[in-house]
Amino acid sequence: MKNYRQITFPVLASLLLCLGACQQQPKKVEETQIAPAEKQEKVKPPEGIISLEESKSLYDNYTENRVGIIKEFEAQRGDGFEEARFSAFDYATMKQYMAFIEQEAKEANVDISSLRLYFANYPDKEDFPNGDKIVHPRQNSLFFVPTMKVDGEEYGFYIGEDGKAKLIKDAVGAQGIGGTNIKTEKAVASFAPNFSAPAMQGGQSLNLNRGQSGPPPNPDF
Repeated sequence: MKNYRQITFPVLASLLLCLGACQQQPKKVEETQIAPAEKQEKVKPPEGIISLEESKSLYDNYTENRVGIIKEFEAQRGDGFEEARFSAFDYATMKQYMAFIEQEAKEANVDISSLRLYFANYPDKEDFPNGDKIVHPRQNSLFFVPTMKVDGEEYGFYIGEDGKAKLIKDAVGAQGIGGTNIKTEKAVASFAPNFSAPAMQGGQSLNLNRGQSGPPPNPDF
């Protein structure tokens, strides 16, 4: 009996130590799981960020140098036209647009060099050619055009039917969409959107418009 007790005690002690070790091991796993994640580097503001004071000055300069001329011109029609002071694109649309043009440029094996914002003006009609309603006829607007570099110069581009990047200037030139009447040498359309021009056959335009333009309902400035 004495020998039995001498053998049993060390065995029980060993089992207790093993159980204690097994119970402590999950704690180490939990500690690993709750380890702090690496801190993301904070985004620095772009160089083009301007102060509120400069923003106010630019807004007031437009009021002084442009709004009066527009009002005088539109007043001749006597229909209470209000000039546009902004053009807004919702954030989700802009994220989708950026992802879309990056996707198309990558598939065409070109790099986007910049985004141009062209000034534009809506026609004096109720609807666009595709049937969409023109909310503010005759209002000024903006549209985006991605550019690529060719021989050191930047050009707006679109994706052709063959999937390759094509220069917009070659599609809307003298013989292209909204081009120039060769016989009269009279420009019938500028680079601003010509909504009466025939639609581009095939290919994929990368130009973005149809934002919300108009007098600010709650002016920021």
